[in-house]
Amino acid sequence: MSHPVGRVAGFAGVTVRTLHHYDEIGLLVPSGRSHAGHRRYSDADLDRLQQILFYRELGFPLEEVAALLDDPAADPRAHLRRQHELLTARIEKLQKMAAAVEHAMEARKMGINLTPEEKFEVFGDKDPEAHSKEAERRWGGTETYAESQRRAAGYTKEDWRRMQAEVTSWSERYAALMEAGEQPAGEPAMDLAEEHRQHVTKWFYACTYEIHQGLGAMYVSDERFKEFYDFMRPGLAEHLRDAIGANAARHAQED
Repeated sequence: MSHPVGRVAGFAGVTVRTLHHYDEIGLLVPSGRSHAGHRRYSDADLDRLQQILFYRELGFPLEEVAALLDDPAADPRAHLRRQHELLTARIEKLQKMAAAVEHAMEARKMGINLTPEEKFEVFGDKDPEAHSKEAERRWGGTETYAESQRRAAGYTKEDWRRMQAEVTSWSERYAALMEAGEQPAGEPAMDLAEEHRQHVTKWFYACTYEIHQGLGAMYVSDERFKEFYDFMRPGLAEHLRDAIGANAARHAQED
């Protein structure tokens, strides 16, 4: 089957002028001509065009593309393997670039403009927005989530420092509590669970006891959150979940 130049341009997403240029420099010479002298491209020509466009997308100059494709020792399968390797490397690079842009967007959304040094200084090796996408997926349409976003948007670098200092202090005290063998239903654990609830209320949204219990369950069921708390001390996520439940029960009895 042969194809006219306009149809090939449409297939490939290039201009007719580009195909004419490839023909003129000998990079892609159509296999046939119509009775009127118009270019006609075979399926083999389309395969070659696909190879050309792969290499062009990867930044190869036309002269180098021609040398690669016209190498008599080249195996078509070797071309595909090479292109796969190059594309994989490009994808990895683009993913890293996308992640960097994403982090910058999140920082801007939070109202802070940190250098890498400042971000490390404030947050250490933990990204404060590491779970932001999951939070948006779960609660994006709720007033609770909207309130959290409104508050976070107004925080300064010093606000984030104070918040992180509170988290660090709380985590050290909770880890010490566990080290001492305190049970989740004990007063010390329940008091720290209550402090955790008040921290959420202070910085993000009104965290009721019911909401807090939902958070506690999520800290165990969702591996990303579990990893965050268990990093403070192995088993902390489950201990905290139980302490949150005991604290909620204590509050209900007081009412």
